[in-house]
Amino acid sequence: MEFRNAGCSDLPSMRANFVAARRLMARNGNPNQWGRIYPLDEWVVEDVRLGRAVLLVDHEGREGGERVLAQFTVCTGVEPAYGHIEGEWLDDDPYVTVHRLVSTGLKPHSASACLEWVLSRYGNVRADTDPHNTAMLHVLEKAGFTRCGLINLDRTEGDTVRIGFQRHVSVKEWKHDA
Repeated sequence: MEFRNAGCSDLPSMRANFVAARRLMARNGNPNQWGRIYPLDEWVVEDVRLGRAVLLVDHEGREGGERVLAQFTVCTGVEPAYGHIEGEWLDDDPYVTVHRLVSTGLKPHSASACLEWVLSRYGNVRADTDPHNTAMLHVLEKAGFTRCGLINLDRTEGDTVRIGFQRHVSVKEWKHDA
């Protein structure tokens, strides 16, 4: 398995993975987190253009071809939606945010591998998920993230309340894992 930045040629498969993820979330009791249109296509294109869309791939497809196991976005800088939290973040240090994490289901623990990859590179990571997204809640907690409180997204469709998570890897731990 390896990680690589997504390119324009990956957009069709990324879009298909988002459609599949929305269907899976709906079947598993979480129909409103991404609704019918999230993420907006222009956001996905922008993620690719800015080099912040990352793919976890292997080469176990037909004739050794590449398969996408998971995809996610790493955003640097302040996440505006995290400016107000009903609770408290672990710290006010610079952080990155993981958004739009999707596992294709081809290989177990792919979502966890994505979070480990981000933590090994950035050390201070925030994320959020819907309270009904039991799969992502499990992945975040298993990866050692702390529930910090509730945030409200500025969206017009679906539920807007999310649970904010953060994991700040200590310098000692970060150097050990990197």
